[in-house]
Order: sequence, then structure tokens, then C-alpha cells
Amino acid sequence: MFKVIHRYVGPASLSLLTFKVYASSKKDSPHKDTVKVNELSLYSVPEHQSKYVEEPRTQLEESISHLRHYCEPYTSWCQEKYSQNKPKIQSLVQWGLDSYEYLQNAPPGFFPRLGVIGFAGVVGLVLARGSKIKKLVYPPGFMGFAASLYYPQQAIVFVQVSGEKLYDWGLRGYIVVEDLWKENFQKSGNVKNSPGNK
Repeated sequence: MFKVIHRYVGPASLSLLTFKVYASSKKDSPHKDTVKVNELSLYSVPEHQSKYVEEPRTQLEESISHLRHYCEPYTSWCQEKYSQNKPKIQSLVQWGLDSYEYLQNAPPGFFPRLGVIGFAGVVGLVLARGSKIKKLVYPPGFMGFAASLYYPQQAIVFVQVSGEKLYDWGLRGYIVVEDLWKENFQKSGNVKNSPGNK
């Protein structure tokens, strides 16, 4: 049992005041001021039963709820597209960081070569005035020619790979045209030479 000698009730900022509490022995007779531990307000359980009551929604909360339900399919679509494109974006960012690192530690003579290749593209663009096809062909062609002067080994590999791809595409196009020719023109030729038309 504890014996409370002095109590102070004040605002919350003064709640750090110290109190004098003396422990009384069991031999002493119980005094009127003694308080048991379970009688202290800190340990007491409120007698009334608390009940949760949901407050009615305001008009603002209702409109926000409707907006969230309306936008939910779009947000889920955006999250799905983000998760699909995240690896591509990360690889693109990594490529950018690698390129930046390469340009920071570029080999000697890289920037003059890059300038000559870029100038060749500008010359190709100037010479291609008036025609859209020339604008598509001349600048990359001039830039490729200038790059092949500085990087001949890479140019040879690029031409070999590009040549194989172009040959493959040409072969596929030839097969498609041949199939269309056989389907359309041989059928009409068979109709003219059929025995009923003689």
C-alpha cells in the first residue's frame, strides 16, 4: 500500500512535477489517506460501455469517394503500364548513365570525330533540299560514310549485319509478292482458258 502525502492538479505543462510518496509498512494501521493501487485513476477501467458510431459523410467526402471510384480503372491501367515499362525505362536510364560516363572519360580524338560526322549529316541535309526521300537518305548516308572513315571495322560489321537483314527482308517480300501473284493472276488466267469460255 502507498500513502500519498501531497497531490497537485494542474495543467499538462506542469504535469512533470514530483510528488512525495511514502511506502507504509503493514504494521501501521490503515489511515484514511491511504489509496490502493487499483483505486488510482490511472488503473481504473471506465464503467460506461463505449460504442463506435460512424459519422455521416459530408458532401465533400461523397464527391471524393465518387471521384476515386471513377478514376480507379484508369489508375490500375496506369500502374499496369508502369510495371510493364519499368524495365525498359530502367535500361534506358542505365544506357544514358553509361553514355554520360563514356562522354566524361572519352578517348582522345572522339569529339573532333563526332563533330565531323555531325557536320556530314548537316551537309547531307543541305544537299537534300526539296525532296522528302532525299532528306531521309542523304543525312544518314553522309553520316554513315563519315563514320566508316573513322571506324572501318565497326562499319564492316554493320554493313554485313545490315546486308543480311536487308537480304532477308527482300526474300520475304519476294515470297509474299509471288504468293499474291499466283493467287490473283493465275486464277484469272484459268478462268479465260477454261473449256466453258471457248
